[in-house]
Amino acid sequence: MILWIALCYMVAWTGAQVSPGMASPEWYDSLAKPAWNPPAWLFGPVWTLLYTLMGISAWLVWKDHGFKSAKTALSLFLVQLALNGLWSQIFFGMQETGWAFFEILILLTAIIATTWLFFEKNRLAGWLMTPYIAWVTFATALNGAIWMMN
Repeated sequence: MILWIALCYMVAWTGAQVSPGMASPEWYDSLAKPAWNPPAWLFGPVWTLLYTLMGISAWLVWKDHGFKSAKTALSLFLVQLALNGLWSQIFFGMQETGWAFFEILILLTAIIATTWLFFEKNRLAGWLMTPYIAWVTFATALNGAIWMMN
C-alpha cells in the first residue's frame, strides 16, 4: 500500500514545486477569481486526503488482481496520475490557464474511466476514487472560470 500512496505523493510533490506557495504567489494572487474560489489553506488538506485515497484505491486493485490481471485499470491509473501532475506544471509552472483547462478535461475523463475500471475490479476501490472525481470536477469549473475571467 505504501508504494502506491508514495507514488501519488511524488506527483503531489512535483505539483507543489510550482504551486503558489512555492513558486509564483504573485502571479496567482493577481488573477481574477470567482467568488466561490476556495481559500488557499484548503488545497493542501484536500489534496493530501485525495492522494491518500487514490493510493489506497490503486493498492486494493493491485492487491486483489495483481498488475497483470488489472493491467488496463492500473495503467490508466498511472496515466491519470501523470496527467494530474502535468496540470500543475501547465497551470502554475507555465501560467497557461487556457491550456490547463483543456488538459484538466482530459484528466477528468481519465479519472472517470479509471474509476469505472476500478469499480469493476473492487467496489471499495471505485468508491475511494469518487471524492477525486468530485474535486477535479470542481477544479475544472474553477480553472475554466479563471481562464475566462483573465
